[in-house]
Amino acid sequence: MSRVYNFSAGPAVLPEAVLLEAQEEMMDYRGHGMSVMEMSHRSKMFDDIIQETEADLRDLMQIPDNYKVLFMQGGASLQFAMIPMNLMKNGVADYVITGQWAKKAWQEAQKYGKANAVASSADKMFSYIPDCSDLPISEDADYVYICENNTIYGTKYKKLPNTKGKLLVSDVSSCFLSEPINVSDYGIVYGGVQKNIGPAGMVISIVREDLITDDVMPFTPTMMKFKTHADAGSMYNTPNCYCIYMCGKVFKWIKSIGGLSAMKERNEAKAKILYDFLDQSDMFSGTVVKEDRSLMNVPFVTGNKELDAKFVKEAEAAGFVNLKGHRTVGGMRASIYNAMPIEGVEALVKFMKEFEEVNK
Repeated sequence: MSRVYNFSAGPAVLPEAVLLEAQEEMMDYRGHGMSVMEMSHRSKMFDDIIQETEADLRDLMQIPDNYKVLFMQGGASLQFAMIPMNLMKNGVADYVITGQWAKKAWQEAQKYGKANAVASSADKMFSYIPDCSDLPISEDADYVYICENNTIYGTKYKKLPNTKGKLLVSDVSSCFLSEPINVSDYGIVYGGVQKNIGPAGMVISIVREDLITDDVMPFTPTMMKFKTHADAGSMYNTPNCYCIYMCGKVFKWIKSIGGLSAMKERNEAKAKILYDFLDQSDMFSGTVVKEDRSLMNVPFVTGNKELDAKFVKEAEAAGFVNLKGHRTVGGMRASIYNAMPIEGVEALVKFMKEFEEVNK
């Protein structure tokens, strides 16, 4: 069977070159006679893998020396609790609610202190990013929290909020490595890897060193302290070895095509093809205000639920899978992450044009 075009929001498409390389090394990693899945995380072999993986990520993102890179388990959702446990010194934090994941993080933080929703786009089904140029930031806020790209709703911050000097914490799960960022703009920038970087099962958190202390909430479990992971080089317990290995291969793949600036150009070209079609189509339309559109997640609808369902079914039969929209939005969503080739987007648009013609 030939490979389909996989538009899943996560776990998501991986670069074919990476999958083929991993396939070659599955039984015997570089002459060691075993798979990476089998080797001890304390071995020299794996130590080389994790060190190289971190070095490549630091190089790609130009991560300053005063930031730690932590490979942790529990996904982004565990960070919803870990961040307030480690950062809420005054017991106050401000959250901008732009979708389900920011909302869940905000709700979780309420268990540990006063979590204020300082802006929200819930009034219009999260179809836009609120103006964050003059937020009512709390004087004693320990940090300001955002979800930078909203997987479900297809919005993306084009400009970071004015935090008025407060620490910025950002969940970048669905736009991780899609374009260059300035890491020093953030106190913590983190994301689950299963959308744009690797297989499911890990979160990468990039944390400024001064935020990594023993001064955490007294009930914080050992495994929920950033310091535990930072002091042990992400090896306090058995890490997700195979996921780290696969992420490392993806980092090398991104470097091989020119790094994050080249990746941004690729992603803009892909998104333009799809958005240009949606903007002129009589049947399909996007659901996000133009200035806040994501390059990664593109929700769209026909306005007719039966027609939406028919489209998803026929698309799948034609080899375009996982296009059904999230249950909270309906319609369709094409996630066009880094590893989705431009040919996949071109083929999808061609199929959409044909579907529109037949179903006028």
